[in-house]
Amino acid sequence: MSLDSHIEKVIWSQDQILRRVAELASQITDDFKDDSQPPVFVGVATGAFLFLADLVRGIQLPISVDLVRAESYGSGTLSSGSPTISLDLKLDIKGKHVILVEDIVDTGNTLSCLISHLESKGASSVSVCTFLDKPSRRKVQFQLVGEGKFYRGFECPDYFVVGYGMDFAELYRNLPYVGVLKPEYYS
Repeated sequence: MSLDSHIEKVIWSQDQILRRVAELASQITDDFKDDSQPPVFVGVATGAFLFLADLVRGIQLPISVDLVRAESYGSGTLSSGSPTISLDLKLDIKGKHVILVEDIVDTGNTLSCLISHLESKGASSVSVCTFLDKPSRRKVQFQLVGEGKFYRGFECPDYFVVGYGMDFAELYRNLPYVGVLKPEYYS
């Protein structure tokens, strides 16, 4: 079974992805280079794991890294709208600047839930770095915390995309590019 044959079209190639991730890492490094306290990068498992790994390798600052898991999709293609946190942080983020690293911001429900969760744990500010952003599907306007900033890799058209950590039913995460999954594989 060739995974490539399940893809209708590639939207971003591996080279385009790596180039954009390097640009984001450089921008974040520049934005936080004068801060006295290292930021804490919090990746949202499981979709953001490749993006998080590539991003933090490009950060030229001392940083901490942790993971949180929020579930809202199950094995479908649409968010349930009611995310739950099933894996919490190990690190204490009280008084720290957190950069929440997401694979994709779609409706905004999960992101809003996670920002509130990090704020309740005492983060002094929360920035968001999302690999893909789908503003056309936004239902919840999220609020960043403190001096938080919003970083976006790419604006994503309204397709069901997989690859570079993003999945359908836990498959396709290992594709090195982002592509549109053919409807017959998820309908």
